[in-house]
Amino acid sequence: MNHSPFLNDDFDSLEGLADKIGEMLNCPITIEDSNHRIIAYSKHEENVDAARIATIIRRRVPENVINTLWKNGVMPKLFESDEPVVIPAIEKVGLGNRIAVSVRKNNEVLGFIWAQTDDEKFGEEKLLLLKEAAKIVKNQLLQHQLKRRKVEEDNQDFFWKLLTGHINKLNDIKREADRFGMKLDGSLAVVIIEFDKEVNQKIEKHSYYLTETLQNVQVVCRVFDENQLIQLIRLDSNEATIKDLKHFIYNFIERINERLQIGKVKGSCGLIYQSPQQINKSYQEALKVLELKEQFPQELQNTYSYQELGIYQFLNDLYHIRTKEQYKNSAIEKLKEYDHKHQSNLLKTMKAYLECDNNVQEAAKVLHVHTNTLNYRLKRITEIADMDLKDPNQKITFYLDLKIEEMKSGDL
Repeated sequence: MNHSPFLNDDFDSLEGLADKIGEMLNCPITIEDSNHRIIAYSKHEENVDAARIATIIRRRVPENVINTLWKNGVMPKLFESDEPVVIPAIEKVGLGNRIAVSVRKNNEVLGFIWAQTDDEKFGEEKLLLLKEAAKIVKNQLLQHQLKRRKVEEDNQDFFWKLLTGHINKLNDIKREADRFGMKLDGSLAVVIIEFDKEVNQKIEKHSYYLTETLQNVQVVCRVFDENQLIQLIRLDSNEATIKDLKHFIYNFIERINERLQIGKVKGSCGLIYQSPQQINKSYQEALKVLELKEQFPQELQNTYSYQELGIYQFLNDLYHIRTKEQYKNSAIEKLKEYDHKHQSNLLKTMKAYLECDNNVQEAAKVLHVHTNTLNYRLKRITEIADMDLKDPNQKITFYLDLKIEEMKSGDL
């Protein structure tokens, strides 16, 4: 092929280009950006499969389809090469036979062209046509990308003002939100993803890709601050809860580790608020979760939300109060003294018992002792420390003071 078959056509829109590609290849065509948002699709009414219908209705590829394409190795091939990729039908997600090609500028993927081929086999000529189409689509997607980047830069400046509390009057927030086309009604929360290494271009691109393709929540705005990806999340329904945010964080961490193998990634979220005036507060709460996860890595390993912190929300404050007062819990002191004198483990036993929610069987497993042994130790603890293990106030106080003792000694 010595010249492009598209050179003699003047395309006012990507829709016209999609129609032209579909006409030349005789199959339905979809053009997406790099985050699987649909940009244009051709006018084919017959033999359209369920995945294409769902994509057109939602204006983006369904999340289950994207995940399946990653698991089947399709997306890695499209990100790594500009050669067309043949995708056999995947019935469980409603995807018929496809051939796809990435649209690139140098090594950057701008988007994808998807051809629904049904049972037709594409010969060399049609594959070359698809590659030529990608070159033409590139110019259109570059313009689309430039517009999006400009909008995102403006949004990020506004987002920083919300995060830092520099804009906090409701009327001012609404006026700016309208100007940037940002929806700030409904339930809002801040989510932070923190990487344990410097964020390079690859991590940044995959992170932005995931914010677009994980669809159980809506990412209103996002910005990187050193090794942290900060996101403003809007929950569409009033029934949405912290559970939805945790699900989003868990999926984000799982997917990015699967695809990049980058090791330790932490996530957190603040509380959900009904007013954009509270975005700064949710941000500070999310930061607090990360701070405490660093301080208590084992205890808070599976904790993502500020709401889940429980007593850890107040532990540093209590630590400073106890230190200032030079307070010592007499029950802890008695057990420490007894353990030192008799080379026993009563304090460790009490800690395990409380951390297992007073469950003797579970605590015995943790301590690798028989339940009878544990019951005997608990009896000795009540005698030596003068404690009533049926009194929740005594147990809570003991547990808090034990945590503070650990903070003082650095045994966390």
